Amino acid sequence: MTTTDATTETTPTPGTQPRRSLRLGIAGPVGTGKSSTIASLCRALAQEFRIGVITNDIYTDEDARFLRAEGVLPGDRIRAVETGACPHTAIRDDVTMNLLAVEDLERDFDPLDIVMVESGGDNLTATFAPSLVDAQLFVLDVAGGGDVARKGGPGIGRADLLVINKVDLAEHVDVDVEQMLADASEAREGRAVIGVSRKRPETVQALAQWVRELHTEFLGGGHTPQDPGPMAPHFHADESDEGGFFHSHDENDTDHGH
Repeated sequence: MTTTDATTETTPTPGTQPRRSLRLGIAGPVGTGKSSTIASLCRALAQEFRIGVITNDIYTDEDARFLRAEGVLPGDRIRAVETGACPHTAIRDDVTMNLLAVEDLERDFDPLDIVMVESGGDNLTATFAPSLVDAQLFVLDVAGGGDVARKGGPGIGRADLLVINKVDLAEHVDVDVEQMLADASEAREGRAVIGVSRKRPETVQALAQWVRELHTEFLGGGHTPQDPGPMAPHFHADESDEGGFFHSHDENDTDHGH
């Protein structure tokens, strides 16, 4: 797809089924640069593809406002979901809010080529349900430490792509980027890893090319969504920090242990 007017709005035909977009999930811990990764992809691809974005935050629409302020897409193609609960709940346990938001976006701006769904910031094992997205990126950054990629888990190990972000900061935080990328590749058993910095255009283009190739595969029917597996059990502190609950995402275990 090589159109030059992908941002041009069209009026959907009443009564027709909206075209199904490629749905791409972006997850990762707080502060790794999920929103800036989406912004970079939009800048690189907006002349080729009609793109929409769904952001997730617990109580705010801050990520959506950031993307609108960046001017990377028409503002009404960026929508916020306020999950009201731990971020992974809305991308893994009960995807209803996000799925409805994606379908509404596809209907309102039919045809869309790609819809990106940004998770709220979460831990190293956050994964999307394959019923919500067709493929998922997991974003780490070098400021989190050179060893973080070795820690593994479903998010790091089995997302379709691992992005090591902010590689331009490596010299300032004493991280060997090449070693971090090698560790990540080993942890992922050779699955795709890309080092990215928004200040290094060639890295953004490498990321954009990965999305282009994925979209081509999706259109040809050659891409099958994979389930990276449920998140590891973990503890949620309550607001007083004096208690909380232990949360498992095992599909056979729906209880919360306190």
